[in-house]
Amino acid sequence: MANAFGNYVLLPVFYTGRHNFGWAAKSLIAELGISYAQLGWISFSMLMGYAIGQLINGNLADYFSSRKMILAGGLLSVAANIAISFSHTYTMILLLWCLNGYFQSLAWAPGTRIISNWWRREERGKAFGLYTMAAGLSSVVTFLLSILIVQQDAEWPSLFRIPVLFLLGAVLIFFFLTADKPSDRGFANLYQESTIGHSSNWKERYRVVFGNRRFMMASLAMGFESMARYGLIVWVPVHYLGNNWKENPHYLWATLLMPIGMSLGALTFGSISDKLLKGNSVAAIRMGMLISAVLALLIFSLSVENLIVSGSLMFLAGFFVYGLQSNFWPMSPEILGEKYVATGVGVMNTAAYIFAALGEPLLGFIIDLTGNTSYVFLAITVICLLCALTISAVRKPRMKVPLSIVG
Repeated sequence: MANAFGNYVLLPVFYTGRHNFGWAAKSLIAELGISYAQLGWISFSMLMGYAIGQLINGNLADYFSSRKMILAGGLLSVAANIAISFSHTYTMILLLWCLNGYFQSLAWAPGTRIISNWWRREERGKAFGLYTMAAGLSSVVTFLLSILIVQQDAEWPSLFRIPVLFLLGAVLIFFFLTADKPSDRGFANLYQESTIGHSSNWKERYRVVFGNRRFMMASLAMGFESMARYGLIVWVPVHYLGNNWKENPHYLWATLLMPIGMSLGALTFGSISDKLLKGNSVAAIRMGMLISAVLALLIFSLSVENLIVSGSLMFLAGFFVYGLQSNFWPMSPEILGEKYVATGVGVMNTAAYIFAALGEPLLGFIIDLTGNTSYVFLAITVICLLCALTISAVRKPRMKVPLSIVG
């Protein structure tokens, strides 16, 4: 059953193609002579490219081979990163980073299509928890490699060249290890709807997804969660690099605890939803976001110089802000049904990355306005509260009671 785990081999390094940006941010500001807000627009371009790609590629993954789409996305992302490392103008880097966002979008929704085909419904929480954990591990790998590169005083282009070499190797392994569905390996499909190309009517798939109010509210909540998540991923390195990080370089290692917390949180929240809350994803998400708001407020209030406290808060922030994301993805098959899994995930991820994209220049502007990177965490506190409020509106439809029983 190695095919069912192909995604988990790839994802731990797939984000090396986009979570490396925050570590190059300070050098890019210095070399290009731009503001934090302008840097935010570069990050905005990638996230918008990713959002648009999710809207398109999620639908396509319900018809075409997810395996081939993921291979193409990985190879093109490597190419975009290498091209950026040789670019030295604001416009060119912004354009290439936008294209890289689209290339990266060729992986997530198609990957959920494969998972939906290979895992039974009663194991979805665990399956998507492992999937989200693997994505979190990718941030760990990227942060680890980036810290090592920065501490070697390497130039910023190295941050776009070295990490993606791991992506190149992994995407090739993935392609030969994975199958789209069990029948491709001689097994019986778990669901009749698992076959690729079950419907060529792309308009119908969008109509069903956008017409479901519960799912659209869940997607809106996902948008706020993703805005908070990328607020951490992009701006935490900027916050910790500061102006004198070389005087205390060991403080950079506190940032590594954040993606580690993300990975462990993803696996844990999947189990919380399945076992402790009886599949109640809404309750798990609301709880996680309220705790995240408190943590972000603590990070804003406390000094970065306290290594133990900072490291603990980084770990917990990653654990709760990202961990609960594993509770969002099962909502696609649960609310929409098996036929629209990838389309639903694509739409949800589109909302997520549109919000994340809008948040980047906003957070950069806040830093320019205040002259203090810690105010990013105050903004994240508000964002987490908005997510908790929005997800609370996603309620299960009431069961209709037969008239004979009422009478």
